[in-house]
Amino acid sequence: MDKKKLILLIGALVIAIGTALAARSMFAGASAPQATAAAAPAEPQGPKVLVAQRALPIGTIITADSISFQAWPKEMVDNAYYIDGETDMEKLLGTVVRHPVMAGEPVTQGALVSPGDRGFLAAALGPGMRAVTVPVSAKTGVAGFVFPGDRVDLVLTQSVKGQEDTPLRASETFLSNIRVLATDQSTESEIVDGKTVVRAFRTVTLEVTPKIAEKIAVAQTIGTISLSLRSLADNEGELERAIASGNVDVPAGASKDEEEKIIRTAMSRPQDRSTSFVTGADVSRFQRRSMPAANPAAGASAPAMGGAPAAMVPMGPMVRVTRGKNTEAVPVGKK
Repeated sequence: MDKKKLILLIGALVIAIGTALAARSMFAGASAPQATAAAAPAEPQGPKVLVAQRALPIGTIITADSISFQAWPKEMVDNAYYIDGETDMEKLLGTVVRHPVMAGEPVTQGALVSPGDRGFLAAALGPGMRAVTVPVSAKTGVAGFVFPGDRVDLVLTQSVKGQEDTPLRASETFLSNIRVLATDQSTESEIVDGKTVVRAFRTVTLEVTPKIAEKIAVAQTIGTISLSLRSLADNEGELERAIASGNVDVPAGASKDEEEKIIRTAMSRPQDRSTSFVTGADVSRFQRRSMPAANPAAGASAPAMGGAPAAMVPMGPMVRVTRGKNTEAVPVGKK
């Protein structure tokens, strides 16, 4: 073979091998990219301040799950903030929000008012609500097992005029889901050795609407008002019934926060629509004879139960008996 051709062949072979190695190196580098860790957001360098865990409207009672400490930029810390290590959390529990605080916003010292401070009770009231005081005893006040923040029903017991002027005992739940603001002059529960102290009290202060305040004022002149302590689980069941009946309307396009706000507002409102009653005839057969005689005629206005028209008076359990063309209402158990 010609020497010149041999040199050209060897040169071409060297170039081909070099090109193959270079291509291999390029493809290997592209197929195995270097993984780089995403930089974690830097936490604010500064003290921890007290912030709201959720929206705190005016009148909210501070609990352990509504506030917490969170790191905050040092240059943005205000003297009015509550600083971790300088704040006694135990003293903040039970205070009331005087100015609204948004979720994640620092809680300022001027936004909270402590029990016993001037304006505390007014701050504890929700918008449009009123505070009324009702006298109670150990018998009518659940033996002292009612504390500020609990919810109660109000029961009115009275003696009305029955048949032949015989006294008829009657009791009715005329208000429900009423929030207790204070017992006597105390707006907070007393805790000793980690246990809540049960003590007797002579008055309770309740949060009500202006209309309900008028009803309570009249009820105190009619008979005796007793408290009926509500279970914590009652509100959920009543809320479902209120939504089903249309009393609580949750818009279809409402966000989760808006829906929770509507539901929370509905659960906190006192109720005076659905009431129940019991008379002495429901308790004792001997009281049945004192039940006012039913007037079957429509629009009857015979006075009964303190002068009220008979057609408007609760008669207790009744059955309608028809004999020929005559129909009359007869109390259950009467012969």
